[in-house]
Amino acid sequence: MVEFSICIPAYKSRYLQSCIESILQQTIDNFELIILNDCSPEPVDLIVQQFEDNRIHYYRNDKNVGAINLVDNWNKCLSLAKGKYLMIMGDDDELEPDYLQEFSKLIQQYPTLNVYHCRSKIINDEGETMMLTPAHPSFENVYDSIWHRLAQYRSNYISDFVYRVEPLRKQDGFYKLPLAWGSDDITAFMATGQLGIAHTNKAVFRYRSNALSITSTGNNLHKMEANIGYANWLRAFLSEKPANEEALVIHRYLVKKQDYLMSKRKIFTMALSMRYSLFGNFWLWLKHRRVFDIQIKDIFIAAVKSINLRETK
Repeated sequence: MVEFSICIPAYKSRYLQSCIESILQQTIDNFELIILNDCSPEPVDLIVQQFEDNRIHYYRNDKNVGAINLVDNWNKCLSLAKGKYLMIMGDDDELEPDYLQEFSKLIQQYPTLNVYHCRSKIINDEGETMMLTPAHPSFENVYDSIWHRLAQYRSNYISDFVYRVEPLRKQDGFYKLPLAWGSDDITAFMATGQLGIAHTNKAVFRYRSNALSITSTGNNLHKMEANIGYANWLRAFLSEKPANEEALVIHRYLVKKQDYLMSKRKIFTMALSMRYSLFGNFWLWLKHRRVFDIQIKDIFIAAVKSINLRETK
């Protein structure tokens, strides 16, 4: 049986060759590589044809799904997967050669879990490491995960996570939000459930930060719509109390602070948009503040944060 399914929903071609090469160079070879061409106008076909490897399975959408419905591509990959474990890969990102090996160790150490996570390197267009994502505890419950993520103590990407396939299918796959903005978070929280999540602090994934990534692109109103969906999911999730006493302490905190924590997420979304267009998006959020229940002071806070983000590019 195939152990791992690595999936690339491919649209951009600029870094696709290096992405595929990094996957095929894994020190563990018991995997399949699913490449799903999202009806791209770029030469994705030509790049994939350069590789002769029977682990590659190539598919093409009849119509473009697009960035807003990106999670549909993730779930189509899930439906095609034959592996026991699955991860979704960005078409411009890369894996370290021991990515699968490190996750195999983590799975052996925590064999009963449904989701696993690694630390990541943030790289630039040239592949140079600019930063690492924050370190994590080796194991944690879902309430700590939610708390630390919403408090912005950590950052993560879809390819940080490896999922056990069958439980992921049983939870109806990846949680759909516009632009997948927060879908990685909620999917991981759901998979963590009452079992927990295990982390490795060895940085074996390389996330490429560039102007073409969804994090950096526009569609700002869709991102804010996703934040509303995120808040609705969180409120429903927190309506049930955990049995564990320590988890209950964090649960009470999250119930009390959920509106504040979600407002921080809104501020981050606005700051990210104003990083690239300060005045234009400042007025955009003023215009739509009632639609998304945004406080005027939060728009000003986001504007200041956007300047700091620009300076740390």
